[in-house]
Amino acid sequence: MSKLLVGNAPCSWGTLEFKEAKGEPIEYARMLDELAETGYTGTELGDWGYLPTDPEMLRAELERRGLTMLGAFLPVALQYQRLHDTGIVNAVKTARLLAAVAGTPKPYLVLADANGTVRERTRLAGRIPAGAGMTGAEWKVFAEGAQHVARAVLEETGLRTVFHHHCAGYVETEDEIARFLELTDPGVIGLVFDTGHFVYGAGHTRVMEALERFGDRVWYVHFKDCDPRVAAMARAEEWDYFTALRHGVFCELGKGAVDFPAVLRWLGARGYDGYVLVEQDVLPGMGAPKESARRNREYLRSIEVHYEEMACVPVG
Repeated sequence: MSKLLVGNAPCSWGTLEFKEAKGEPIEYARMLDELAETGYTGTELGDWGYLPTDPEMLRAELERRGLTMLGAFLPVALQYQRLHDTGIVNAVKTARLLAAVAGTPKPYLVLADANGTVRERTRLAGRIPAGAGMTGAEWKVFAEGAQHVARAVLEETGLRTVFHHHCAGYVETEDEIARFLELTDPGVIGLVFDTGHFVYGAGHTRVMEALERFGDRVWYVHFKDCDPRVAAMARAEEWDYFTALRHGVFCELGKGAVDFPAVLRWLGARGYDGYVLVEQDVLPGMGAPKESARRNREYLRSIEVHYEEMACVPVG
């Protein structure tokens, strides 16, 4: 019977890429210790420089705890062509480190927009009006930039790239995800489907319909939940993205609107054999990251049977 592979990320210990969300840092050795102690077997890189950037040192830290490196989140303001070359340089640098410590499955370069840097998108996160966003010309530049990054990473390191749709960025809503996928080559770049960002950004809970719609491009999955009460309040009070984060719009797994048993059944039925990565966005004052990570892992253990039962059913 196939077993669900579960990782967690530095952001669950408060190491987020946003300066607006940073607090007193938890040093990486403690984060890795707690991540392993709470039952996870994989992690992502986090901000460049948080984990060791020396390959031998990073490999030793991972092996000491029995952890697999799953990927690295890399934001690039892809709507600006002048920033593409810098984005490629940073992506290749990051991917080389990933490749140097790669295990099974191979890690992904997780490409994203420079989320939270455009005032209007940050202000309207979770409630983007229909038709708002980039022009046709801007979409072309954005998609071409993503493909240039992905090709460079593949050619230089042999690793594949997935794009992370994300609130407070230019690819947030369901239609924006679809537009991005239409404009990019499925042989070059895939999608990391983030359950919580989808629910908050799309403004509805039809996760399973979205997985069916985008399924052929879903190479990697992030498990994040979304509290519907906080999301509704954020929209009513017109909070920006960071205010919604501080109020806990992304709650612990099983306490929000995402139907995780259904997602696990879908993954099992499709023969998905990669990791699911838990992200909890624990900000300063929101509780103890280790205990939150433990509760999230215990919740997934309680529902893993939905994945395992479907994964052992012959296809066809």
